[in-house]
Amino acid sequence: MTETAVITGATSGLGAEFARQLAERGYNVVLTARDKERLEAKAGELASRYRVEATVLPADLSTTQGVEAVAARVAQPDVAVLVNNAGYGLKNDFHANPAQTELDHLNVLVTAPLLLSHAAVNSMLGRGGGRIINVASVAGFIPRGTYSAAKSWVINFSRWANLHYNSRGITVTAVCPGFVHTEFHQRMDMDKTLYPKWMWLDADRVVREGLKDAFAGKGVSVPSTRYRVLAAIGSRGPQALVARIAGRGR
Repeated sequence: MTETAVITGATSGLGAEFARQLAERGYNVVLTARDKERLEAKAGELASRYRVEATVLPADLSTTQGVEAVAARVAQPDVAVLVNNAGYGLKNDFHANPAQTELDHLNVLVTAPLLLSHAAVNSMLGRGGGRIINVASVAGFIPRGTYSAAKSWVINFSRWANLHYNSRGITVTAVCPGFVHTEFHQRMDMDKTLYPKWMWLDADRVVREGLKDAFAGKGVSVPSTRYRVLAAIGSRGPQALVARIAGRGR
């Protein structure tokens, strides 16, 4: 039986690149996101290029129904890899967002990865192992609004789960990129020119390093030396310096 990887948020950016590189490794892929047409186009491309089975599962992970649909697929015994990648940022300050907007954001960034990881772990224990990759962010090491707080949960959960389940063949890795050239920042209407070129990474590099660390069994992966330094400062640096790096945030 060919092993399968399920990737959330797979229409573009890091999710699409995770799907591509896992298909390149020979995995069948299940692509999930909200946009069915874009998913089908991506699945067709991967199936044609890598000769793997690529299927789509349209779902909105801010809803109970969407998460349940994906969890049911994750629980199947052919699933050897789960990539919890779906996510987005909010442009406004915390107080300026409706409470429901913040709750939907939390559901996608925390509740969905928790429930999908729960389904994956239970299935992978039965099949003798597997890998869970949770896309976090270096923002999780720095106090910077609700996005940062959610990613901090992802990092700590992944670190604990990797320690707890590693001996039973399941590895859990939080991949923590910094700024990456994807649609993520465009959706926030963010002016990318405000940040120097050295801070930007390519999706190919982030995913390649993330997969390397995941398959090596690491609990946390921070692609590039520059961001490993930033993460270390955020985790252990003087609070005044951390606050300066964080800025006002949300």
